[in-house]
Amino acid sequence: MAEQREPRGRAATAVSSPPPVEGPEEAAGRACRCITGLTGHPAEGVSAISRSEDGWHVDVDVLEVPRIPDTTSLLATYEVELDRDGELLRYRRVRRYRRGAADD
Repeated sequence: MAEQREPRGRAATAVSSPPPVEGPEEAAGRACRCITGLTGHPAEGVSAISRSEDGWHVDVDVLEVPRIPDTTSLLATYEVELDRDGELLRYRRVRRYRRGAADD
């Protein structure tokens, strides 16, 4: 049998950093994936995004309790903070509301 070898110049356990977030669309996508993975609830969309010195602040709207009719479903807004590389620093739920309710 032929012996398989690692190509020269490559470390067996090379770990590379993720590339920095390129713009607001990518930051929003990463924030949505993080919240969906952590809460188990699907992201409905992004209601706010801003760049900071350390990365990104993203408000993600999530469907927490689907109901019929849809206007009575419960949604929540999560504030997500990402570093420059798009890694999650923190998140917290800041609001919970009915889909059909008007803002105060």
